[in-house]
Amino acid sequence: MSTARLVINPAFAVGPVRRRTFGSFAEHLGRCIYTGIYEPGHPAADEDGYRTDVLELVRELGVSSVRYPGGNFVSGYRWEDGVGPVDQRPARLDLAWHSLEPNTFGTDEFMKWAAKADVEPMMAINLGTRGIQEGLDILEYCNVPGGSHHAEQRRANGADEPYRVKMWCLGNEMDGPWQTGHKTPEEYGRLAAETGRAMRMIDPGLELVACGSSGRSMPTFGEWERIVLTESWDQVDMISAHAYYAEKDSLQEFLVSAEDMDRFIDSVAATADAVAAARKSDKVIGISFDEWNVWYQERTPSKPPTGDDWPVAPRLLEDHYNVADAIVVANLLVSLLRHTDRVWSASQAQLVNVIAPIMAEPEGPVWKQTTFHPFALTSKYAQGDVLRVIVDGPTIETEQFGTVQALDAVATWSEEAGALFLVNRHETEAVATTCEVPAGLTLTEAVVLQHDDPYWQASPEDDTTVAPRPLEGVTLDGAELSLELPPMSWTMVRLAR
Repeated sequence: MSTARLVINPAFAVGPVRRRTFGSFAEHLGRCIYTGIYEPGHPAADEDGYRTDVLELVRELGVSSVRYPGGNFVSGYRWEDGVGPVDQRPARLDLAWHSLEPNTFGTDEFMKWAAKADVEPMMAINLGTRGIQEGLDILEYCNVPGGSHHAEQRRANGADEPYRVKMWCLGNEMDGPWQTGHKTPEEYGRLAAETGRAMRMIDPGLELVACGSSGRSMPTFGEWERIVLTESWDQVDMISAHAYYAEKDSLQEFLVSAEDMDRFIDSVAATADAVAAARKSDKVIGISFDEWNVWYQERTPSKPPTGDDWPVAPRLLEDHYNVADAIVVANLLVSLLRHTDRVWSASQAQLVNVIAPIMAEPEGPVWKQTTFHPFALTSKYAQGDVLRVIVDGPTIETEQFGTVQALDAVATWSEEAGALFLVNRHETEAVATTCEVPAGLTLTEAVVLQHDDPYWQASPEDDTTVAPRPLEGVTLDGAELSLELPPMSWTMVRLAR
């Protein structure tokens, strides 16, 4: 068995745990909205048509914010179609996912749902087929108390008080040729700057997110960020990053996917800092990692309809996750926390049914995917400051990243309690681990997520066989914590004064 030694010290603080790290994403895509969070007539639906069984799991998941309404969908969306009397709302073709959008769920329904779910709304605006006026109109609708046309429209629609949305995404994935209204970085950067400038004339306190690259492998990656930030520097607070991972040729290569996220974040931060230096600016641009997850894009569920078939809420992107997928998701959370100094917001894509930790059957049950568990526990127990963990242990030789640590970890610490999140990324080897922790602590809890079959999947009939269970044999002797980490596993250890 391999051995590893870790060191945790409260002096090694990276920055605060940000609640916005535990955001999610709800797009008008597949069944995320319709028969996901919204299904009037379902036995569990409340008076507004929201599924209360889904709401309960959203709260248990510990989601802090939700990005809405897209995603690729937003680049062709007319927000005004989704407000006002439902029977007067037009149905529209959604070009992004080749579906029919009935618009029975829109901005007001989302805001009311967000209040019930106790999540912060993060709105995206259409800079694909629309532009500056789009940003001004929906901002007026959401944030102006009254007196103006769109503010009074909101009040007439039943929301007397403004929503006061703080975070706004200036478009979505505008670097992608698949995007409706795809633009060059110069075109997009100027549009983002002028839209942001105009929106701040209404509400100077907004937090604006410019579109970064849709992935580290994009041919324009790096240069896109440089040009966009050069154009929009004075108007934006964050730049987005999107990344999806899937097992392709090797399970072991898949298990170390967080190495790519680490390098993605570091590269974007370095590019932003280079723009700051060139502009002689002390401003720091944060990263909004507002799309991330495991997503098997080449599989059949990810293929949208074609031809004359424009269905409402088809089954799309309904990946069923296994144990290995959950380990990778847990490791991606470690990466996001480790970069809390630059990652100021993150949104796992998506919340329900669509590459999601929560699944909901039409007129049927709701159930948890394997990826639900590490997200929920990390969100619940990551508190205080994020601490850098020094790891000295076995390594893995990988094709894509070279030599990497088999064991990855991050810790969080407050005055009264701490938590250690560990991932053994080795496919076959357990790691006997000792960890130096601050003196005077007691062991509160140790749980592990692991199964001998890495391809076990949850289902409506069984979503409990693989769930976090107590990790046996963990000891704390003075300042030395000892534990054995099974291969392909995620472990959480909680400590307290």
